Amino acid sequence: MRHLLSISDLGAEGIEEVMRLTDSFVEVSSRAIPKVPTLRGKTVVSLFFENSTRTRLSFETAAKRLSADIMTFSVGTSSVSKGESVRDTVETIEAMGIDAVVVRHRSAGVPWQVSRWIDASVINAGDGWHEHPTQALLDCYTIRERLQTLDGRRVAIVGDIKHSRVARSAVLAFSALGADVTLVAPPTLLPPSLAGWPVQVSHDLDEVLPKVDVVYLLRMQSERMQEALVPSLREYTAGYGLTRRRAAQLQDSTLVMHPGPMNRGVEIAAEVTALPNAVITRQVANGVAVRMAVLFLLLGSGTGR
Repeated sequence: MRHLLSISDLGAEGIEEVMRLTDSFVEVSSRAIPKVPTLRGKTVVSLFFENSTRTRLSFETAAKRLSADIMTFSVGTSSVSKGESVRDTVETIEAMGIDAVVVRHRSAGVPWQVSRWIDASVINAGDGWHEHPTQALLDCYTIRERLQTLDGRRVAIVGDIKHSRVARSAVLAFSALGADVTLVAPPTLLPPSLAGWPVQVSHDLDEVLPKVDVVYLLRMQSERMQEALVPSLREYTAGYGLTRRRAAQLQDSTLVMHPGPMNRGVEIAAEVTALPNAVITRQVANGVAVRMAVLFLLLGSGTGR
């Protein structure tokens, strides 16, 4: 594998390989000195054209734990602010001698374009409304850690599906591993077409909650909305928020997940995030080990560059 642009680049076998590698890197992360020399001499560029906390820091931590060198690109202090194109930016960076680029951009398809322009490995860290493959991988790992398998598990993905790159990658990954996925949202927050999506759809969260093994909450992505798609945040919470009352309907073993950042009190009540079956911070912790596995697959195993 040379690039990771979409979950479909991996398929079920590739996801399983990432899960196996992640097991070993979770062990590395638990050491007193959580570092191995696996990617010594490799250079990874963090190229984020959109703001990020979890994903950017997670990739940079993963690269450092593998002993790779890190170059961090900041749009605000770069020549992009002077009008430099994405192509000129990445070709300039590649000329400095790099091995992998982690790309996030507000426009769908940019990581694919970057992979055509340069020889370095490209990892999609989120492109527009399209995909976010490493988020889906860390979610798969977190579910397996607690429930052993996704095969036959029932997963509800709740909220702003329309604007969510996380939802698209998660549907592909969860279904590839045998999960039964239901999207729960008002019609205005679903994509215009779900043709080809291996999912069921419901508009009734209360009907779905008692039956699922995982409830995966998404935030309202108001920064991507061009129009008012719900009457108000209060009404959205009334219909689709995981309130304390709704959380009481869940089975004791049902996992509560969220990719972050959370809008507490909108899609999830603050007290629900503290429940024993809420694994939101565990998702973040596992993200480092999963991204170590991805970087190793691309740069350290002999199958990449």
